[in-house]
Amino acid sequence: MTYDLAVWEGERPADDKSAGQVFNDLYDRYIDGEVDEPPSERIAAYVAALLERWCDMTEDDADTSPWSTGPLIEEASGPLIYFAMRWSMAEEASAHSAAVAESMGLVCFDVQQDRLRP
Repeated sequence: MTYDLAVWEGERPADDKSAGQVFNDLYDRYIDGEVDEPPSERIAAYVAALLERWCDMTEDDADTSPWSTGPLIEEASGPLIYFAMRWSMAEEASAHSAAVAESMGLVCFDVQQDRLRP
C-alpha cells in the first residue's frame, strides 16, 4: 500500500475542490498524456531537495527510503510530480515533502484525502 502526493508549479488553488480539478487536469496532460515532457527546473530542484533527506529507492541498500518508485525524478513531467511513498513512512515523508514544497513556492496536494497540504 502506498501514500500518494502531487506537487506542482502554479498559483495555490482557493480550496480543496479547485485543487482536485487542477490536479486532474495536470495529471491528464502530463502523466496520462501521450507526450513525455522533462521535469521543469523547479520540479527537478524539488526532487533534488527530497533526495537530500532520503536517498532514491534505486540507491537504497539499507531499505530506509520512503519512496515507492525510483528513480523519483521519473515520476515528474513538466510542472508536476505525482509520487508514491511507503505507507509505513507516509506520515513523516509526506509532512517533509509538503514542507519542502511550501518552502519552494509549490502546491502540494494529498491525493488520498483530496485536499491541499499546508
